[in-house]
Amino acid sequence: MGLKKIKRKIKRIIDITIISIICGILLILSVFVFLDSQSIKVDISYIIDIALKVTIGCVAVIVLVFTLAKIRNRRLLMSVTDPSRGTKTERQLVLKLLKKGVDARMLFHDLYLEKHGGGYAQLDLVAITDVGIVVFEVKKYSGWIYGRGNMPNWTQVLAHGDVKNYFYNPIIQNSRHIVELKKQLREFGEVPFYSVVVFYGDCEFKEIALIPQGSYLVKEKRVWEVMKLIRRRNEPIEYLNKHKIAMVLDRAAGNGEDSDIQDEHIESINDLMGKDRIFE
Repeated sequence: MGLKKIKRKIKRIIDITIISIICGILLILSVFVFLDSQSIKVDISYIIDIALKVTIGCVAVIVLVFTLAKIRNRRLLMSVTDPSRGTKTERQLVLKLLKKGVDARMLFHDLYLEKHGGGYAQLDLVAITDVGIVVFEVKKYSGWIYGRGNMPNWTQVLAHGDVKNYFYNPIIQNSRHIVELKKQLREFGEVPFYSVVVFYGDCEFKEIALIPQGSYLVKEKRVWEVMKLIRRRNEPIEYLNKHKIAMVLDRAAGNGEDSDIQDEHIESINDLMGKDRIFE
């Protein structure tokens, strides 16, 4: 377990404890106010003892609720993917779609799609829907995000403009994923594809433009709104063989469990970036 994860858990426990203590204090004050209004005299230590027990009970109930929710989410997630696969934001998106009623059998997470020319394309999440196939690219950024659909790189601006970071255009990135996926599914006829780039984190879109037809850029809180929009704007389709399409995607998701394939993909990315060929 990483240090950040441990810190988050400790913070959550502290928050729960503080809330419970506040509830206990409010309970004591309420009892005192009531007794005072009724001119009733009661042993203060007795009231404090009851309030303490109630506070402990509240802590136990809150912890139990959180624990049960976590267990339920883990089981739900495991209907699609392993809880250790991909990034946390990818897994959060999987959970969000599952809770909205998306069939677990139609969701495929952390796919490594073998390219015809060699190597692999890594796709974050793919969903088979009644109007076509939705391919998700998941990002997590803070700050201001600038970019255009046809620009090779986008810009992240931090610290009121003092810091600028550049990253590969996620619209182009996901479009290339779809191109590779279409090659794999060519035998299954003309299947519509939709690109959905989901941003997590405390970021704000600034001067984003030229998003092509069939592509969507969305903050995570509105992703289901986009899914409904896609279904509303497009007619249901008849898949030639949905089962075989699911098998292709499931095989690609299975590749993600192979450490050799993961290493090969990382090496190909590093080679593309060419950082080992830069000497300062």
